[in-house]
Amino acid sequence: MMIVSVPLLLSHTMSYLFTSSRLGFRQWQHTDIVPMSTLNADAEVMKYFPSLQSLEETSGFIVRMQQEYAERGYCYYAVDTLHNHDFIGFIGLSWKTFQSPFTPCVDIGWRLARSAWGQGYATEGAKACLSHASVLGIHQVVAMAPAVNEPSVAVMRKAGMQYRERFIHPLLLNDERLRECVLYEWNA
Repeated sequence: MMIVSVPLLLSHTMSYLFTSSRLGFRQWQHTDIVPMSTLNADAEVMKYFPSLQSLEETSGFIVRMQQEYAERGYCYYAVDTLHNHDFIGFIGLSWKTFQSPFTPCVDIGWRLARSAWGQGYATEGAKACLSHASVLGIHQVVAMAPAVNEPSVAVMRKAGMQYRERFIHPLLLNDERLRECVLYEWNA
């Protein structure tokens, strides 16, 4: 699989699709594969996912995000801190089509390196992405997470999303710990 790469500009000329006060949201680059793979191999970061992800799985994820951006104009964006342009993970929007009463839908999600935890980046980024959804003409966004993932549920609330329901995630049926999920929503 070939990864489409856009040159990443450095320093003051960094090109972002949009920013928040401390974060830059951008398209994925080939150079993001290794740092994202490191993040996906961190057991603490992946605590609320069924498994860790390999370098190949991470590369496939980045290709899917590049394709989704090309097709829809949004994706789970690569995110950097603006003060030093360090890559910290992803925050963004993604089109979901798995079988459920609320799909197809636009989902908001995030996954950040442990070094970025506890600084309000996930909430700041989620708010920025919801604002960007309005700019894109998206009027409803949902967020979902296993009910046990209290940190992500807290971000949903802090970002201004409203609880909608609990559901059994069809892609997590075989994982007793993770299959019961919560769904939050935001409406423009």
